[in-house]
Amino acid sequence: MASRRRYGLYGVLVVLFLAHNDLWYWRDARLVLGLPVGLLYHVVYCLVVAVVLAAAVYLGAPEPATPHRDHDDA
Repeated sequence: MASRRRYGLYGVLVVLFLAHNDLWYWRDARLVLGLPVGLLYHVVYCLVVAVVLAAAVYLGAPEPATPHRDHDDA
């Protein structure tokens, strides 16, 4: 993975880590779509984290090895 992508991904992971502690919704009793706003925040947060981690695996995985053929079976 290119160094620039790697550092960008690290930056996104740090931002997501900091956003996990949603101090701004602790005392908010509003309901959004029938859910407390803090719970809805964490549902959306989990979906975003799943996409980011899937991208990290996709971008960070090594290329698959190609099988080596010693001879030609005729």
